[in-house]
Amino acid sequence: MRPQVLTIAGSDSGGGAGIQADLKTFQELGAFGTSVLTAITAQNTLGVHGIEAISPEMITRQIDAVANDFQITACKTGMLVDAERIEAVAAALERHRFQHVVVDPVMAAKGGASLLQDSAVEALRTKLLPYATVVTPNIPEAEVLAGIKIRTEADQMKAAQLIRALGVDVVIIKGGHMEGVKAVDLIVSESEVFQVSAPRVRTKDTHGTGCTFSAALTAELAYGKTLRQAVADAKQFIHQAITHGLSIGQGHGPTNHWGHRLAKEEVVTVDVMYETSAR
Repeated sequence: MRPQVLTIAGSDSGGGAGIQADLKTFQELGAFGTSVLTAITAQNTLGVHGIEAISPEMITRQIDAVANDFQITACKTGMLVDAERIEAVAAALERHRFQHVVVDPVMAAKGGASLLQDSAVEALRTKLLPYATVVTPNIPEAEVLAGIKIRTEADQMKAAQLIRALGVDVVIIKGGHMEGVKAVDLIVSESEVFQVSAPRVRTKDTHGTGCTFSAALTAELAYGKTLRQAVADAKQFIHQAITHGLSIGQGHGPTNHWGHRLAKEEVVTVDVMYETSAR
């Protein structure tokens, strides 16, 4: 039976990020995707031209409708707009207790437009993250969540520990904003610390990378894979999506959600830095 998964996020009218990217990713990985809209954006590869939030009551009704009918194994969150909507999502997650909850702490669009009000960061840290199994910030998002600047691998490790202290089981700090020939992500849990890396791809077609990676991770966890295998497979998926760009639009183009069909070679490496014998 195919796993049933849920995304709680905003709509991207340009189709490269948000709900659209999540559902495309779920479909490519063979999971049945359900969705809860938190906001509608007028958006394309050039930027975000308007945002209209869905009411917290309607967000709650959507989550309850899905959770009360489908057997949701894993859920992910994306754009949540503000504190009021974050609190509504957190309350629903407390009620339904999905096995896996992946929080992609979306704060800004690729073009720089804010997708999360500054006043909502504390709600994200204190209300939502305690219900998260995994959180997947990029470097700028991790700096906000941890409250420190990240310039080195040591900074990444310190930030991951600070974020874990907020109640998250697993922290994945994505390394796309760091320098180097490889994009290296740091994964920290109670039982293991490891890195996954892939060759860096020089391209402007990176719209929706965070959404796509977290959606792929959600689907892989729903299949029952170990954390290490799920992260490696999600990293492979997003690497191929970036590598085989579509060259669509005039700005930051979308990733190619069927890129994994075009190249099967494994390019992701896993470097285990720490693990307990009880793992």
